Amino acid sequence: MDIRWLLIALHETKGVGRKSIARLMMEGMLTEETMIYKGRDWEDYGFSAEISERLVHNLTDSALRQKIEERELDPFIQTLTILDSSYPALLKESPDPPLVLYVRGNSDLLTRPGIAMVGTRIPTAYGRKMGGELAQGLCAGGLNVVSGLARGIDSICHEAALSCGGGTIAVMATGMDVIYPPENRALFAKIIKDGLIVTEYPPGTKPHPGLFPQRNRIIAGLSLGTLVVEADERSGSLITADAALDAGRDVFAVPGPVTSPKSRGALNLIRQGAKMVCGAADILEEYVSWLPKGYENTYNREVQVKKIQSNEEGHLTTDELRLYHILEQGPFTLDELLQHSRWDFGHLHSVLLSLIIKKQITQLPGAIYKTI
Repeated sequence: MDIRWLLIALHETKGVGRKSIARLMMEGMLTEETMIYKGRDWEDYGFSAEISERLVHNLTDSALRQKIEERELDPFIQTLTILDSSYPALLKESPDPPLVLYVRGNSDLLTRPGIAMVGTRIPTAYGRKMGGELAQGLCAGGLNVVSGLARGIDSICHEAALSCGGGTIAVMATGMDVIYPPENRALFAKIIKDGLIVTEYPPGTKPHPGLFPQRNRIIAGLSLGTLVVEADERSGSLITADAALDAGRDVFAVPGPVTSPKSRGALNLIRQGAKMVCGAADILEEYVSWLPKGYENTYNREVQVKKIQSNEEGHLTTDELRLYHILEQGPFTLDELLQHSRWDFGHLHSVLLSLIIKKQITQLPGAIYKTI
């Protein structure tokens, strides 16, 4: 009997956690002899009578062969274990790697370098814009986009990566057959076709609040670094940033308007030492040696775009930049801009007119303004 199937059976036994399995592996308990253990043997090892009974039932030769046959009937889902040579190397180096992974889609993406992109589930217009542009820029540079299939920034980054033919990996906090959130069924189908779905949870696992922080460590572990696009001070995406630090990976953050609560988490990360990201080149320049062959020209283009953007911003005055960054969260009415800017009407109108002339913003019917 292949020892990896013993590991899979242990992993799929309700009540047996990965720490218990890791202890069994460390103590050399993952052998064919395990299949002849009685309930009392497992109880002596510290498991409850109920869990011991499950282990006796699940670790028989016939039970394992039935499990293998069931998996062979579903060729679309591949089961990887930490014992396999195809297990992703970066993830294996992380502090708490999952012992078993279920994957569906293009598993070759596990061998390519990637960046985790995470953020708030309710992004502003600015967050949506930055998430999409950065995801496309990173994919153009040869990096996968790794995220969690959640609402908001996660979905935006997955969609943007797919739209330009880039690679994207979605890490789920449920079983492969339980799509969460339900409205992402169409996105799930797209990623299966052109990207990769990953989860450590067996089929049938339903969403639970405690599973999402655990999922985040896998997002960080699969990635060279983690980019927080937009997040408030209590955003769950900051857990992914912490996991990246625990794994010795880089942390990046997109600066946002200081007036926006949605930017405070990212701004705090920058204050604590995360690298500020204004364009894909800010990340690509950190991983030039990791970029696949043929992407060097794309990287150079991204650097050139970064320089052009810097020069364009240099043509804006301080007040114009401030108002532009406010409008990146918009669109906003004139009254709302008066409240956000705290300027008088005359000065606000002057700055708005200047930005329109410089083709940075546009006015919509009803005195509503937005960035171009």
